Amino acid sequence: MGTRDTGTRERAHGLPTERTSFVGRRRKIAQIRRMLSAAPVVTLTGPGGVGKTRLASRAAAALGGAFPDGVWMVDLAALRSRDLLAPAIVEALGVRDHTARPPLEVLTGHLADKRLLMILDNCEHMVDECAVVARTLLRTAPELRIIATSRQSLRVAGERLLDVPPLALPSGARPPAGLLARSDAPRLFAERAEAAAPGFAVTEANGDAVVEICRRLDGIPLAIELAAAQLRTLSLDQLLAQLEDRFALLPAPGASPAHHRTLRALIGWSHGLCTGEERLLWSRMSVFAGNLDLEAAEAVCGGDGIARHDVVDLLSSLVDKSILISEHDGETVRYRILETIRDYGRQRLEESGQAAVLRRRHRDHYRRLASETRARISSPEQVSWLARLGADHANLRLALEYCHTEPGQTRAGLAMAADLMYHWVNGVYLGEGRAWLERGLAAETEPSDVRVRALWTDAVLAIIQADLPSAEAVLRECGTLAVEREDPMALAYVALGEGLLALSREDPVAAIPLLDDAVRRFRAVDDPVGVVEALIRLCVAHRSTGEHALAISIGKESLAVCDRHGLGWHKAYTLAVLGVAVCERGDAGHAAALVAEAVRFNRALRDQRGVGLDLEILAWIATTQGRLRRAARLYGILRTLWARIGDPPPSGYLHSAAHGEQSRSLARHAMGEPAFQEELERGAELDYDAALAYALEEEPDDSGSPDGPDRLPPLTVRETQIARLVAQGLSNKEIGKSLMIAQRTAEGHVEHILHKLGLDSRTQVAVWVSKHDPARG
Repeated sequence: MGTRDTGTRERAHGLPTERTSFVGRRRKIAQIRRMLSAAPVVTLTGPGGVGKTRLASRAAAALGGAFPDGVWMVDLAALRSRDLLAPAIVEALGVRDHTARPPLEVLTGHLADKRLLMILDNCEHMVDECAVVARTLLRTAPELRIIATSRQSLRVAGERLLDVPPLALPSGARPPAGLLARSDAPRLFAERAEAAAPGFAVTEANGDAVVEICRRLDGIPLAIELAAAQLRTLSLDQLLAQLEDRFALLPAPGASPAHHRTLRALIGWSHGLCTGEERLLWSRMSVFAGNLDLEAAEAVCGGDGIARHDVVDLLSSLVDKSILISEHDGETVRYRILETIRDYGRQRLEESGQAAVLRRRHRDHYRRLASETRARISSPEQVSWLARLGADHANLRLALEYCHTEPGQTRAGLAMAADLMYHWVNGVYLGEGRAWLERGLAAETEPSDVRVRALWTDAVLAIIQADLPSAEAVLRECGTLAVEREDPMALAYVALGEGLLALSREDPVAAIPLLDDAVRRFRAVDDPVGVVEALIRLCVAHRSTGEHALAISIGKESLAVCDRHGLGWHKAYTLAVLGVAVCERGDAGHAAALVAEAVRFNRALRDQRGVGLDLEILAWIATTQGRLRRAARLYGILRTLWARIGDPPPSGYLHSAAHGEQSRSLARHAMGEPAFQEELERGAELDYDAALAYALEEEPDDSGSPDGPDRLPPLTVRETQIARLVAQGLSNKEIGKSLMIAQRTAEGHVEHILHKLGLDSRTQVAVWVSKHDPARG
């Protein structure tokens, strides 16, 4: 139903947060700026650990103002399948596509008119594929610029190469301690050393040792950071002595470049300083893609030498030693390992003979996560479980790939893809979800419960993508198997799917009996999510046939089920469809309050598509209220939103697209083109937070419009809403119900209004509103 990212301009970029200071490279950043002014692609080359990713990210951040459509990082390190390159870019750019188009076609369409900077990070393991994608995108997107990081060139026309060297070291005699900060490598060491050993500073006494350490490490940033982290347990002199011992054993120069030998030796030294359990955890962590949480580390890495209850302390120790990076995601801590360090751990795991066992454990953990989320989708925790899947997408993808590359595991992969139905629907992954399902369905052709579940999941995704012929064919097979196997749950989903197909074909009369049947079947198998899914569409269908009282009754029934089971995500969609029915029945004020509550839900859930659909309805309601300037500004907000996340879903989902077109035309005609365009542009220029504050009437409206300003000074926006309802003769209880607030809250607002206006009665408020509200003139 939705998406989980930030909004139209809430993120000016898609760059990772910098958690440590950035040292040096000013000239390189200037070089990148000059190169991008003349070339479409700049590839940063150099050995692992030299800082290509940080340099690319910092340069992109510095260039952000030149790219109005943002700067975006696409991390390719976790990708194992070349087929997933284009979907990974779609995901990183936050493009929401609801069609069955191939991902590369989606990208070319999205980027065609964008002035955007994209970083393709860690290209070395799929250089050829990156080159193909880059060439394709640059042909259709003339304003696109790409920074790639790789150990080799992409060989793309117009590409400029920039070698990233190690950090600068002092030349000649060691400068005074106060001037060492001008030399990048000692400065980096000093900053990271101070983090490891608070109070550390470069002095005249230790300056020579600092410079010698940096020289031993060839100025490689990752090596310097790993060494500095050891100052938690070693003195500076001890650190230098251990490095001297270690590096004396380096092999003579040969085929391996010096910087590569230095970094590998340093990582090996850091590995040797770890305890046996820490080394074991390091190697086992290499089976993960992207990042992971504590539960995953315990489930996959615990046992056979690591007590499960010790994992959290071992993770903390590896963070202290700069082997892992900890990142806070809301209330959850997640752990990430740099690719160069991961590679070292992966080699140690292979040497141990335990790689196959750990990869199976990894798959099993994420298969359980998918299965448990599907089971919890009917619980009050549905939102948090779906958010967890979003955070773990790279590992879910890796687990699915395991299922399709290990003999005898394709059925498990098909079951997992089916269990992830709401993950595919809730994110940017519709196309990827269908690809996994259809790959599994092609491999597992024998009738089974798993095949039936996968078929109905595939049908739902196809309907959302408006691929109705495919959906119809898949539902037909699913229905046949469901009847043969006497599967009541499958039959319920087939009825729902057929109802959705009828709605998508704009045939609500045909949809109603199918959806009624689906409701009955879902109740029989005690599936509240299925019940709500069917009730939402049934509300849409009855509204479309003009049966507004029945539609409203069904919408309220859906709200009751949502409240009873804690289904916040589904409640937001119920509120939206109910709002449409209530408005069409003539109560625009109540309708707007219902849809505003849906916006608040979807804003909290970070569901951009849901927010967009809600704003479409709010704009239409504003037009029916005669608040034309508000409608025009909302359409401006929507223009920016849909441009950012992709086109809105097919019509008929919450309310007819005809509503929107008629609403736009009416506002444009009534206001006149210049005034309409002015408000449209004002809405389009709002950032995400300001846009939603405006939509929710949390901020004053400065339009001064004759169609009813959002605020009547000296009242606030909320007080203005309540004063208007008082003027309509509503009681405090009715006001509370209309605005979805407590009766006592409404009473408090009325008292404030009386005090502010110096009035004594509600009748006087009504008179005041009639004199000061242009909308009532």
